Amino acid sequence: MGKIRFLERFRNQKLNIKFTFVIIAFTIVPIGVFAGILFYNMEQNVVDDNLNYMEYTMERNEDSIATGINSINMSTQFFLSDEKLLAVLNRAKEGETLTTEEWLTFKSEDVSSLERLVNNNPLLYGVRVYAAGDNVQEMMPILYQASRMEKQEWAGDEDYFGWHYNITDNIFSSYTMSQNRRIVSFVTPVIDSDNGQIGTIEAVMTMENMFPSLYEGIENEWSFFLTEDGERYFGDRTEEIAQESLDEIMAAYEDGEGIQTTYIRTARSNLVVTYLTIQELDGVLVCVKDITENVHEVYRMRNIFVAVMIVFLIALAFFINGIVQHLLKQFYEILRSIRKVQKGDLDVVIENCGGDEMGELGTQINKMLERIKQLMDDNLKREMLAKNSEIRALQNQINAHFIYNVLESIKMMAEIDEEYAISDAVTALGKLLRYSMKWVSGNVLVEQELEYIKNYMALINLRFDYEIYLSLNIPEIILKQEIPKMSLQPIVENAIYHGIEEMAEDTNIYIKGLLEGEDCVIEITDAGKGMTEETVEKLRLKIAGEIDSSGGSGNGIGLKNVQDRIHIAFGEAYGIEIASKLGCYTKIRVRIPMTYRGIDEEKAFADAGR
Repeated sequence: MGKIRFLERFRNQKLNIKFTFVIIAFTIVPIGVFAGILFYNMEQNVVDDNLNYMEYTMERNEDSIATGINSINMSTQFFLSDEKLLAVLNRAKEGETLTTEEWLTFKSEDVSSLERLVNNNPLLYGVRVYAAGDNVQEMMPILYQASRMEKQEWAGDEDYFGWHYNITDNIFSSYTMSQNRRIVSFVTPVIDSDNGQIGTIEAVMTMENMFPSLYEGIENEWSFFLTEDGERYFGDRTEEIAQESLDEIMAAYEDGEGIQTTYIRTARSNLVVTYLTIQELDGVLVCVKDITENVHEVYRMRNIFVAVMIVFLIALAFFINGIVQHLLKQFYEILRSIRKVQKGDLDVVIENCGGDEMGELGTQINKMLERIKQLMDDNLKREMLAKNSEIRALQNQINAHFIYNVLESIKMMAEIDEEYAISDAVTALGKLLRYSMKWVSGNVLVEQELEYIKNYMALINLRFDYEIYLSLNIPEIILKQEIPKMSLQPIVENAIYHGIEEMAEDTNIYIKGLLEGEDCVIEITDAGKGMTEETVEKLRLKIAGEIDSSGGSGNGIGLKNVQDRIHIAFGEAYGIEIASKLGCYTKIRVRIPMTYRGIDEEKAFADAGR
């Protein structure tokens, strides 16, 4: 559709503009293709360089993390293999109390060596052994009582064995040591074949030593560690990370092993992301580099190039346009003759057109003038037909006046004889005829259609021994909406003859108005015999025109006519809907657009909701 409009506009331009456009197009296309390829390759080179850099960075991080994991595992295994330590834990578990001499020997011969092992490893924050109870002598920083372990954050977990990240060291109070450093703990049970769990080993390393990339602080680079349960640890730069960026980063991750590197464009930035799956830690280290500035620098160079080319092409366009105008001098001579036609002189004839393109143009203009004269004659004939239609409608009104006058005379005779029921019936009939016979070129108001239905119901109730009550609940704003004439009365008539008449007892017809968004809905509900689902579905197909609806009453032809007229007036989005329950009711919903907003809409919506 857009291409067709462009071609149509191009055809309507002056010849000099068309020639200029074509020449400029043939100039700009190869330049544009060359520039597009050039700047695309420049952007791709920026991306590729950063992809290689991030992959190399992640390889260094992989080596560093592997070293940290090995340090913790080796320290843990060394403690688990220390027979003297295990003997002390077993005796404590069995409730045996060591003598002071035994504690001093254990501290000097075993605890001191374990402490040296920890201190000689600069990566370790510490290794703690917690006894199964409190009947041990604490020998810091190695041996602690069980109650000391309960102060740690991970001790409250149901299954606390394994890795714990970004926690605070609570083993001592904040008055005796700093608790600002975040640590990684690997907790391992100490199991004896006879006594079961005799203690717990906690190997500790700072988050900075385990994940150095989280704390490097390199500009436009940041990292985080994602655990298996979805927890993210960012180091010190959490405030710089937008949630939408995190969502797109994790959406690009694919489960696997080793290092994955990818390039991600988000709404705000351009990111190079590297993922390292760490099986031992059950998590993923994600390193991100924001290359938005680098990419935008390429874009800035591209924009400068485009701006320079635009200035060049504008200057070239003016130059080419001047040359083309000189070549089309004869064409503009013909154009001056056409302007006389624009002032109303349709008798202008362009002569001596010649056989070239300019001659063809003059010939077509002459044909156009003949066509205009023919169209003017056709319009005059159509106006005459419209006037004749109005005259015939006026004649029908004149004939209707005779009927109204006769009914008025009958009404006066009934009132003289004090037959007021007859008088009221004649009044209702007169209003009914006046509405139905009145010529209307467009739609009517809903309140006019409802007034007609009231008169119709007054006459209908004269026929029956029982009473059909009409209940109206219509907001003022819906009363002022437009609707095709005689579109609600056929629905009421169907309700009486196909839903109520066979019951032969007092009942009701409810008409309710609702506002739904920008639409108005009028519900007409009768408390009649209702219909089965099969009958309702068949009626819907008839109204939709999917099955034949001709051939008498009771087959949906009246409702189909209403549907067709609403479609013609307002479009396919509007029309009628049917709902019914056998033995209970039948409801017809008429949907029309809101065409009138002359009162306070909030009040109207409030009225419609009641």
